[in-house]
Amino acid sequence: MMKKILLACGTGICTSTAVSAKLQRILDEKGLKGQYQIAQCKIAEVPMKSADFDLCIATTQVSGDVKCPFIMGVAFLTGMGLNPIIEKILTIFETK
Repeated sequence: MMKKILLACGTGICTSTAVSAKLQRILDEKGLKGQYQIAQCKIAEVPMKSADFDLCIATTQVSGDVKCPFIMGVAFLTGMGLNPIIEKILTIFETK
């Protein structure tokens, strides 16, 4: 089943693009290529868009309700604490 992942940052361009590249590499290495779709948006759009996604990862705080599981994604930028976050992300692929 295809999983939809929403990546958000302040403008929907810079840091979410960096996270997207790293996340795609990790997921592909885990054998999940072709099992996910990634979309990017501005952090202000998350409350409105998140209902259509299986997971939201953001590099900044969200104001408003996130309507899907949410992960703070700063670790993708710093590298610190990334392994537990990857494990959390992989759990969405285990759910139907």
